[in-house]
Amino acid sequence: MTTKARNEICKLSPQKLILVKHNRGHFTIFILITCVTFFIALHTRFSLQTPPPPSSWESPIFNTTHSSTNHTNDLNFMVHKLRSSVTFLPLKDLRYARAPLEGHTWFMSSMYDTREDGRGKHDGSWNSYALAWPEALPHNTTFMRGLTFVSYSHYNYENLWHGLSAMVPFVAWHKMHNCSMLPSRWVLYHWGELRFKMGLWVGTLMEATFNGPPIIVRFDGVGEDGPVCLEEAVVMRHNEGGMSRERKMEVYDLMRCKARMYCNMSLKGSDVQINDRGLPMIGMTLFLRTGPRSFKNETIVIEIFHKECAKMQGCRFMVAHSNNLTFCEQVKLMSLTDILISPHGAQLTNMFLMERNSSVMEFFPKGWLTLAGVGQYVYHWIASWSGMKHQGSWRDPGGDDCPYSEDDRRCMSIYKNGRIGHNETHFAEWARNVLAEVKTRKIQETSMKSRAASSFGCACC
Repeated sequence: MTTKARNEICKLSPQKLILVKHNRGHFTIFILITCVTFFIALHTRFSLQTPPPPSSWESPIFNTTHSSTNHTNDLNFMVHKLRSSVTFLPLKDLRYARAPLEGHTWFMSSMYDTREDGRGKHDGSWNSYALAWPEALPHNTTFMRGLTFVSYSHYNYENLWHGLSAMVPFVAWHKMHNCSMLPSRWVLYHWGELRFKMGLWVGTLMEATFNGPPIIVRFDGVGEDGPVCLEEAVVMRHNEGGMSRERKMEVYDLMRCKARMYCNMSLKGSDVQINDRGLPMIGMTLFLRTGPRSFKNETIVIEIFHKECAKMQGCRFMVAHSNNLTFCEQVKLMSLTDILISPHGAQLTNMFLMERNSSVMEFFPKGWLTLAGVGQYVYHWIASWSGMKHQGSWRDPGGDDCPYSEDDRRCMSIYKNGRIGHNETHFAEWARNVLAEVKTRKIQETSMKSRAASSFGCACC
């Protein structure tokens, strides 16, 4: 038994299979994926296709049902040659290590990307894949029936935002097929290496969306030299960034709806709630963090926003900490929220669980604007993609001092996990303006009998 043991995945296009090998350290597993068009997902920017086989390969010799007896020896010889000719390529192609998300990417790099509308714990460069003919699969193959979702992400499946971003293309593919095709299992790659779990929040959302908990393949119990063949596979190498905004909004609508159904909640959210004066209720939620990027003085911040909410007829003020709510408690809280107030952080991913057109107010510690890069705008993006309105950000001008100049990249290690102060005058005025805007919108929707839930629908399929 070698120290570089491997498992293989193969994929069947109309005529050929893709095989992938994983280093597992102490044993060999072979996996074969069959019978599905590879990465042709119209909802996402990128899809994978295998190059068409040369016409000379389209020979009746591969049709074992209709081959004559006289051709049996030739067929057996050809199959033997094909089995011997399988060539494996690096699953993680180090030629693209400096640009892992550009062009072909470093994951299955020999496959062509086409644009459409719409770590096992080892070095991923040890893993590999290949093409093979369906008539020439390795001996002793174990066949796994059903649909397998194969995901590649450059980021962490356990983080709310990063994990969700990798899942969105699968949900879009699922919706494109009228939600009729459900995965039997998932295979997760990170940097070309196997991962064996999603974060609890991400996993529960996928359970709600696909009507069952995600089964993540570990390939345990597979014989050392026995191939495993996956009957069908959908493979995604890119996150939601290449999808159209319209397509993303449809996906977020579906996930919102499925999450509410999973948690036994009304699909209409906060828009149906009217107070005793006939005015729509406005839910204002202060969603707090602990530790990095939390408010230095939560008591004062709560008091500021509570006071402004109390001045508005129909405003209901809620305070919650993101780290002590279950998934369904978060879904319920967001369904009652029209204005989400929260520091920058993964908990803001919950915003898509509000009704469309709801508002988000975001807060940053000192130093982020100059040094944090484009990633600091991720919740602007998700607000746009899910139909919310990002009402801007407040950036604390005070905070820990950096011994270098303020634009020195080394300062980010100090600012990244900084805590956030407050500005009572600015917070109060900002809250009043957003409350007034939301009130006007909801009155108009009520008078026109055109609530967001009926206008856009809770798009469960």
